[in-house]
Amino acid sequence: MIPFLEILLALPFLAAVAMVFLRTRSRGVVAWVAAAAPLLGLLLLAWMTPAGLQGWVPRADHAWIPQIGLDFTLRLDGLAWMFAGMVLAIGALVVMYAHYYLSAEDSAPRFFGCLLLFMGAMLGVVIAGNLLLLLVFWELTSISSFLLIGFWYGRQDAREGARMALAITGGGGLALMGGILLIGRIVGSYDLDVVLASGDAIRASALYPWVLALVLAGVFTKSAQFPLHFWLPHAMAAPTPVSAYLHSATMVKAGVFLLARLHPSLAGTDLFFYVVTSIGAITLLLGAWFAIFQHDLKGLLAYSTISHLGLITVLFGLSTPMAVVAGVFHILNHATFKASLFMAAGIIDHETGTRDMRRLGNLRRYMPVTSALAITATLAMAGIPLLNGFLSKEMFFAEALEIDGHRTMANVISVAALLYAVFGVAYSLRFVHDTFFGEGPRGLDRVPHEPPRWMKIPVEILVLVCVAVGIFPAWTVAPVLHAGASSILGEAMPSYSLAIWHGFNKPLLMSMAGTVGGIVLYFGLRRLLDLHAIVRQSRARNLFRWNMEALYALAERFTSRLANGSLQRSLVWLVLAALFAGAAPFAAGVSPPLQWRAPQPMPLLGWLLWLVLVACTLWTLRLYRQRLLALIVLGGAGLVVSLTFVFLSAPDLALTQLLVEMVSLALMLLGLHYLPPRSPPERAPRRRARDIGIAAAAGLGAGLLAYAMMTRPGSDAASIEMLARSLPEAYGRNVVNVILVDFRGFDTFGEITVFGIAALIVHALLRRARLAPEKVVSGPPVLLPVPAHLAQLMLPLTLTVSVFVFLRGHNAPGGGFIAGLVLAVPMLIQYVIQGAASVESRFGFDYIRCIGIGLMVAAASGAASLLFGVEFLTSGHLDLELPLLGELPLASATGFDTGVYLVVFGAAMLILSMLGTIKPSRTRVAHLGVIETGDRSTRTGELG
Repeated sequence: MIPFLEILLALPFLAAVAMVFLRTRSRGVVAWVAAAAPLLGLLLLAWMTPAGLQGWVPRADHAWIPQIGLDFTLRLDGLAWMFAGMVLAIGALVVMYAHYYLSAEDSAPRFFGCLLLFMGAMLGVVIAGNLLLLLVFWELTSISSFLLIGFWYGRQDAREGARMALAITGGGGLALMGGILLIGRIVGSYDLDVVLASGDAIRASALYPWVLALVLAGVFTKSAQFPLHFWLPHAMAAPTPVSAYLHSATMVKAGVFLLARLHPSLAGTDLFFYVVTSIGAITLLLGAWFAIFQHDLKGLLAYSTISHLGLITVLFGLSTPMAVVAGVFHILNHATFKASLFMAAGIIDHETGTRDMRRLGNLRRYMPVTSALAITATLAMAGIPLLNGFLSKEMFFAEALEIDGHRTMANVISVAALLYAVFGVAYSLRFVHDTFFGEGPRGLDRVPHEPPRWMKIPVEILVLVCVAVGIFPAWTVAPVLHAGASSILGEAMPSYSLAIWHGFNKPLLMSMAGTVGGIVLYFGLRRLLDLHAIVRQSRARNLFRWNMEALYALAERFTSRLANGSLQRSLVWLVLAALFAGAAPFAAGVSPPLQWRAPQPMPLLGWLLWLVLVACTLWTLRLYRQRLLALIVLGGAGLVVSLTFVFLSAPDLALTQLLVEMVSLALMLLGLHYLPPRSPPERAPRRRARDIGIAAAAGLGAGLLAYAMMTRPGSDAASIEMLARSLPEAYGRNVVNVILVDFRGFDTFGEITVFGIAALIVHALLRRARLAPEKVVSGPPVLLPVPAHLAQLMLPLTLTVSVFVFLRGHNAPGGGFIAGLVLAVPMLIQYVIQGAASVESRFGFDYIRCIGIGLMVAAASGAASLLFGVEFLTSGHLDLELPLLGELPLASATGFDTGVYLVVFGAAMLILSMLGTIKPSRTRVAHLGVIETGDRSTRTGELG
């Protein structure tokens, strides 16, 4: 069976990855590749539409982390189908529009890559069949919208808007996670079908108020409901294609989508009714009122979006079947007219150089086609007859007038609906009058004109939809509306008719009163007030800024007290925290095990190794001020630890410990080059006593915990199981390596990722590091009296050993980690002997690329098992007969181990090579007349 749903979801993400490889291509090629994802997605969706309209719900189930209930489950019911079509169709139009909107200075691959990531995240939200999976995509929409809102990161308003959106929606995402976890606890599953069928159990639970509060916090933050609505207008710093997409089909619509998705599980209580309708009504009125006084076209549209989202929230809060139908209908209508309006605003900005209505006016004479399109879409937003907005507005009025059982709330919602109509017509009239009529334009730096022909095509398509739905609703939108609403209501789906005329009734009178009242209000405000002179300050924005500044100040104060740059202080806090964590269970009353197994007898060799280890440790403490001698003695302690592993028959650990000691020794030798030969003495004996006490307590505690773990009953059960499963399941006799690359391969993948990130952080910190003039040490860091040619002769030998150790690692001591360190050792010795410049001039190896390739190889080899229907990193096996070499057994885990090999080598070399190339102060070098600004690093290709 063809995995339609998986392909549908993967298309935007694959296209986003393709953007990375299209940086040198023309903007047209980039736009076509970006548009291919939504267009192909629409074809797939069309292929599944006939079955979907007949009630069939396609599903795709893949186990992911079943231990916590997280499965990669996708489902496409009517609501998901409707939203997926909206996301893909408007996404395709936005891509076409953005191709002409972006300037030559804007990076098209970066923009379309982020946009496609945004599209894929929203698509994942709507077709996810598991609540935890939905949460993953929900958070991805916040991250991708942060990247899009801050696309012009050189602007202060873009950075501030992106941070504000991420902070608010990210906080709501945390609340939503809590609500989903509580739902899973009540229902016993995170599968969406199970959750939707368990509405009675959720509403009857004592945890229902908490579930509702947490889920609504996520919904209200994402869909910009009062009092957290203020982030949305500041997101207008994004490029206009982003604004059009964010306001019509994604991001803010994710909130109302989740409200609709969980409606069968959460709705039906007085608590739900009062909370949702109250917040929606407040948002409805505040957004509409504030929109009247905006001067920026996008600002006015942003506040109108807040108002319309409030309207949709009120309808879902009312929870009657027809109110749900009206809410779904308005989601569709709002998407079409709001996307077209934002695109029209972007065209005006693109062709006039401003969105300020105080400088615009009379544009109908300069841009007649754009003006006609924008005016039509604005009339649809205002709810004028023969346009789609009128139909859903009439349905809203009808539901507001028919609320049963809540007389006070019925009156409040009816008044709010009438005021919404008045305010909506007023701000729509201001948008039209101040932009396309009256006097103007004023103070423009260019003559306004129509945009390129293809830039108007998306607007024309959307406006045509507004007109077609408004005139022929039963022929155009009825099947889509029925599919979306019926998946929410099920058997409660009401019978209704979509028509432009239902006779003279109360909703029509309310609509007429709202239209007349809006006209009177707008021209009355123009007569009584100078709307252009009113500058409204956002109190919520100022409060948010104050809170963020206070938080930064508190964090700075806390950090300065806790970590003032002193490594010793940081270590003290770290060790004290570890001591507290280790002692907390015993302080809480947990008793240690009383029956420990008798330890093995210690032979004479063991005692000798232990005595040497203790002696090296104590001698290091004695010589700590003489750094080089202390380092040599410390290396002796590490060697004894390696011999101890040999003594305990742990060759893998012994090899790893020995190689880590060698690499660490080279690391510290390079570090000593930049330090004085002796450490300064401590300032006070009291501090020495304190440090000795903390160190002794930590060492004693760690020793006791290790002893307890090794001697407690049953501590070898896991070892016995791993020994029994290693060869038959993972085709490896070396249990240690099998554990690393198979049984806990996912952990290893995370560890090498962290190792690679650590190396990149070191590179970022040290690539521009400069020594203070008084700290400059002349000459390369020649610290070992070893001939240079000897280190060069070591390279082919160690390369051979490294490959040998790598290939045997699955069945004998070795593996990717050890092999990577083996290969790194001769290179490190050359760095220490000859200096980084000499080594890199001959090798010129790009360590950063090596890390990236290693991670890709590890991920690809692990994911290859998914093609065979088994879990990530499941091993396969193959025996090869090679000439001369004979039989060569290969496990698929070797591919994963290859990634480990490359990451370990690249990360170790990047860290140590950076330590070998810290440059003197530019000021001092410039003074000597030898500064080189054109040097490029062979590791990264950057200017040195």
